Amino acid sequence: MANGHHDVIVIGAGSVGVPAALALAEAGLDVLVVDRYASPGQGANKAAIGGVRATHSDTAKIRIGLKSIELLSAWQETHGDNIEWHTGGYTFVAYEPREERMLKDLLEVQHRYGLNIDWLDREELLRAVPALEPEGLIGGTLSPEDGNASPLLALHAMYARARALGAEFRFGETVTAIPVENGRVRGVATDRARYDAPVVINAAGAHARPIAQLAGLDVPVTPDAHEGGVTEAVARFLEPMVVDTRPRPGSANFYFYQHHTGQIVFCITPDPPIVGTDRRETSAFLPMVSRRMIEVMPRLRHIKVRRTWRGLYPMTPDGAPIVGWAREVEGFVQAVGMCGQGFMLGPGLGAYLARLVTDSLEAEDREVFDLLSPYRVFAGTEQLR
Repeated sequence: MANGHHDVIVIGAGSVGVPAALALAEAGLDVLVVDRYASPGQGANKAAIGGVRATHSDTAKIRIGLKSIELLSAWQETHGDNIEWHTGGYTFVAYEPREERMLKDLLEVQHRYGLNIDWLDREELLRAVPALEPEGLIGGTLSPEDGNASPLLALHAMYARARALGAEFRFGETVTAIPVENGRVRGVATDRARYDAPVVINAAGAHARPIAQLAGLDVPVTPDAHEGGVTEAVARFLEPMVVDTRPRPGSANFYFYQHHTGQIVFCITPDPPIVGTDRRETSAFLPMVSRRMIEVMPRLRHIKVRRTWRGLYPMTPDGAPIVGWAREVEGFVQAVGMCGQGFMLGPGLGAYLARLVTDSLEAEDREVFDLLSPYRVFAGTEQLR
């Protein structure tokens, strides 16, 4: 049974799907969002720790990140909702020459695209972040305009605004088929109904690959697990998100910041990756990340951890999202593989997707989509994952 015709159907009501629906509704389109869960943000979004940065090594992600910061930092003033935005900045610390070289080399491309970021030597960085372990510290970068927000509050604020503009959401429905006729997508079928539209956007996060396969396509997105946690609240002493990219046995990078309520929120990247969709946290995670955090910031030693969790990162071969029209199926858009950065990229990417669907791309937009093309050569890797 067909349940109406829409301009665009978005599969996934998460960190990418909801802001995409909002931007499309703002552009005047009739939008339907379909999601298997009971409410928005029940996939990777609910495991996000809230960091939002434009500080990347990839120019497409820099531009999208800048747009996200523009939208999120002005959200309360523009729309009235408190999404707990805080412009606290990010610092990538260097305790070894390898990290120093990488961070300094990246400054050229970051400055070229307008990022407010600088290298601080040891003494300058300690003045900015006094709690850092001084022994062995070489320096680091500081990008003061990056920040953080509540993934829950931000996504629900965007969801409410999208609905107010006419976007329709269907929860608790699993997409079972994506009809394609004469090389063109015709909509989606779920376990409850069929919905028609000339444009379908795959924003299914960790489930992106099986969704693409329903349209006869494949996309190299493989979910793996990262683990996060939150401490008790303590008096504020830390402003920026701290990121340490040094590899250690069992882990790659890790990062943490102090929420405005005083809690320390943290996350670590397992190495080797924990591939799959198992969202049960492990007992090995907390001792590993605790050691690393205390190594960088000794005053964290006595803070009590209140909760840990696991979230899924939909990874791509080169660490960059896969976004753009499918050549094989007209009207089908991939917006997948955010590599754990869906919350920070989603608002900006939604604006780009709206311009893509409405055929109003500017020259800089086309460069972004070229870099994120599903048909690019997947070579190299994002250095500031």
